[in-house]
Amino acid sequence: MTNNKRLLVLVTPLLLFVTAAQAEPVSVHGFLAQGITQANGSNAINDDGDLSTALTELGINAKWNIYSRLKLSGQLVYLNGGNRYPEGVRLDYLFMDISLIDNFDHQLNLYFGRYKNQHWLYSSTRDVPFTRPSIILPQSVYYDAFRDIAVASDGVAIKGYIQQSTGELEYNWSIGATSITSAQSKILLSPAAYGKAKQEFVHQASVFWQGAGSQATYGLSFLDSNFSYAPTEYDLFYRGDVTVQRVMFNWRYQAEMWELAAELMQERMSINGFYQPELQRSQVGLGGYLLARYRFNGKLSGVLAVDYLTQNKDDKRGSQLPSGGVPAHFGYQQSAMLGASYTLASNWQLQAEHHWVDGTGRLSPSLIPDLKLNNQRYWQVWALQLTYWF
Repeated sequence: MTNNKRLLVLVTPLLLFVTAAQAEPVSVHGFLAQGITQANGSNAINDDGDLSTALTELGINAKWNIYSRLKLSGQLVYLNGGNRYPEGVRLDYLFMDISLIDNFDHQLNLYFGRYKNQHWLYSSTRDVPFTRPSIILPQSVYYDAFRDIAVASDGVAIKGYIQQSTGELEYNWSIGATSITSAQSKILLSPAAYGKAKQEFVHQASVFWQGAGSQATYGLSFLDSNFSYAPTEYDLFYRGDVTVQRVMFNWRYQAEMWELAAELMQERMSINGFYQPELQRSQVGLGGYLLARYRFNGKLSGVLAVDYLTQNKDDKRGSQLPSGGVPAHFGYQQSAMLGASYTLASNWQLQAEHHWVDGTGRLSPSLIPDLKLNNQRYWQVWALQLTYWF
């Protein structure tokens, strides 16, 4: 199925929100966010490092309660994040939500369509500016170049809760795939990649546990995904496929005035072809972050995060990168972030943050690094964003 046909199939049910609004309960919400940002010493935002307004997020989402156990949810957004991801409109998600079990101690829902990723701490809330802890999330886990691939997938998913006297267990499972546009493939792979990149499948599972009376939640998630690349006749690259497998542990502690969150992951990436027809390469990377938020009062909060990623756990500082003049700092990326959020008025929020970064392992393109624009080991990025929601 082509991207246009796939989008048509998914968008058509969204039109039912309009015709059903008079007959059935429909809730509609949205957000508008605009900011300014700048990245010195890298192409994280743009190619020249100048001040940029490429920090725009506009979205509208709706939920239609068709029956007591049947709902339809969707969200349409416009994004402009500079080099972080392609500019334009996209359908973030559109799925049917079917309640299979609705007991006091056990709930189970089936999602069908373009379902949201429920497997990571912020994967289901990263698409809305005021529901994530920072403007730019820790890149070790929430790599911006993979934003559209990681937010949602076309397929089927389940989400369940089991209540016990000892605590609550949440379990999730999903399988699907995400269409990759030409603009996305150029950010992920290389501006010279003119072939067709495709995600063959992504299979995920996760569990979360919160003990009775505890303020801490513990989680474990698994991901298995395969991508393929079909070159054009005059392509610089070859036919190939990439397998990504991730195991991740997460933890979150929530108190009245403060919150701590952490995710630690190990990720295997195997490449067959693409660079050369007979190439076979496999490496295991490590990454994770620790994030802390403190609410000074009902309006002002602060956030602090440290983030770490190495592309290869056997070469943590990139000294053994493939020959060809690739600097060692492309093998890792670590950063510290300090930020604040202030509620100006009802439904208005102002966020500001500054990142100090060592390494370029999470700058795009990911498979063919930009050696010219990202030639500095140390660089910084700051952002200021105003958000309104309704």
